[in-house]
Order: sequence, then structure tokens, then C-alpha cells
Amino acid sequence: MDKNELVQKAKLAQQVERYDDMAACMKSVTEQGAELSNKERNLLSVAYKNVVGAHRLSWRVVSSFEQKTEGAEKKQSMAREYIEKIETELREICNDVLASCMLDKYSTTEPQPQTNVLFLDFSY
Repeated sequence: MDKNELVQKAKLAQQVERYDDMAACMKSVTEQGAELSNKERNLLSVAYKNVVGAHRLSWRVVSSFEQKTEGAEKKQSMAREYIEKIETELREICNDVLASCMLDKYSTTEPQPQTNVLFLDFSY
């Protein structure tokens, strides 16, 4: 798909709250190598913010469940395994943003000020 089609697909994915699909589209846009516009950077940021946010929410819920089941070893063990799975997925998502989408793309050229802002946005 070309860049415009991917951006349109990402916008549609955003409207139907399919942020994994949105992130995949925007990752493909960044991999094409062209500089991102402000709107495209915003789409990329929104996509990954929501993907990470959903995982963080899951982590908090399971962590709370683990604490509430103190004394029930089997339930705690199950919760601990699930927490580890969620943490692994979060690491993979974050590494994907840093390695494939962002750092490799901008490492050959001087980053624009907007790119620095996007990096800061991801760090909070």
C-alpha cells in the first residue's frame, strides 16, 4: 500500500478504536522512509499511546487481582504469569517503537524539532 492509503486506513482504524491496526499502518508508513507530516506523527503517537495504554490498564487490573488473592497460591501464580505476559508484550511494543519505527528512521538525518517532541511524548 502507498503512504496515503496507509494513513487513511490508520484514520479509519482510529475511528473504530482498533489501535493495534492503527499502529501497524503507521509503522508501515514510517518504514517507507519519508518524513512524517505533523498529522502523521500525531497518528503514530495516538496509535502507540492507546496500544500501550490498554496494556498498562490490563497490567494494573491483573496486579490488583494478584494482591487481592493473597493466600490463594494458585490464583496468585496465575495472575503472576499473566502479569509477566503483559509486561513482555509491553516491552515488545516499546522496543518496536524505539527500534523499528523511530530511531532507525531518523538516525541518518538530523531530527526535526517535531520529532524530538514526539520522543518526549512517548516517554511520559
